[in-house]
Amino acid sequence: MDFASKRQKLSYNVIANRSLKYMDYPFFFIVVGLLVIGLVSLFSASALYAANKGLDTLFYTKKQALYILLGFGLMAAAARVDLEKVRPYIKPAVLLTLVLLGVTLLMPTVAGVRRWIPLGFMKLQMSEFAKPVLLLYLADFFDRNASRIQADWRELLKPFTVAMLMLGLIAAEPDLGTPALLFAVMLGVFFAAGVKLRYLLAPIGLGLLVFIEEMARKPYRIARLKNFLSPWQDASGTGYQLVQSLLAVGSGGWFGKGLGASKLKLMYLPEPHTDFIFPVVAEELGLAGGLLITGLFAGLLVKGARIARNAPSLYTSLAALGLTLVITLQAFFNIAMTTGLIPTKGIPLPFFSYGGSSIWSSMLMVGLILNISAHRSGKWE
Repeated sequence: MDFASKRQKLSYNVIANRSLKYMDYPFFFIVVGLLVIGLVSLFSASALYAANKGLDTLFYTKKQALYILLGFGLMAAAARVDLEKVRPYIKPAVLLTLVLLGVTLLMPTVAGVRRWIPLGFMKLQMSEFAKPVLLLYLADFFDRNASRIQADWRELLKPFTVAMLMLGLIAAEPDLGTPALLFAVMLGVFFAAGVKLRYLLAPIGLGLLVFIEEMARKPYRIARLKNFLSPWQDASGTGYQLVQSLLAVGSGGWFGKGLGASKLKLMYLPEPHTDFIFPVVAEELGLAGGLLITGLFAGLLVKGARIARNAPSLYTSLAALGLTLVITLQAFFNIAMTTGLIPTKGIPLPFFSYGGSSIWSSMLMVGLILNISAHRSGKWE
């Protein structure tokens, strides 16, 4: 797809060019479908866990439903905002994100990591909101500097430095899953913006060096890699989580054991309603349910790519592409992780895993994509 081609400049009329009748409704309804399946799956995965903690069996489901309702508000706001008027605030948003990521590192540890800022009613995970901020920054930068980048590759150092600083702060929490996801999406945005492949070899090489260094510096990451390669060798120890996940997925058969019949959630895995919710779904709904979920995410990818291709400017095109890739690649990474295709990482399944930050970030990105889709029928100068 030629995302970096010259485009006509849209004559912006906020009302006419953002009419609901122009919005990509199939994209919206795919998201609604994922949210409905996700909420039902979360109830099934969390009810017993909540009861064992002395809570109402609907405790996590109610909170997730509230997060989703508030998420629809964020989505609606993002779908209506004038994206051109947002551009002056992107750099301050980047700075604020960096500051809050730094503040996160000063917070008390939870299970050995610092990933949340406690707010009383919830724990804010800034790495989730770093995703749309970074991608809007990259889209804005390439739109403003496309010709300069073609003339001098050193212009790429600025966005690359900003991105590496943001990813470095997230990695220090520690969290390698989110930086790896954002790094992959960042390279995709660079390529779609017209950056020549040879200029991407250096970032790829640097990324591999950082990966090797992190593996060597943190012994538990080497253990995770060994678990990924041969989880059955220590099925009751370091490979326990992945083995239980594989058993759940495999026991689901073609059509599953039935809603609520998963054995994995019977305290075989800690917090099955978070990152490892997909095995619960696969056990209860079987291969058919798993294919339905992956098919819906694949549909999001296809629709999002078309929205990006039809966007009126390089800025909106790259933004739609990057936001779509973050949501769908995160889903595929999570599913691949829980089925043993990649090493386990703390990556939630969008629209399914419990957590306000994840839901709100995902819904915010969906709103921005729908915003961009609504400009397809605008009037041209």
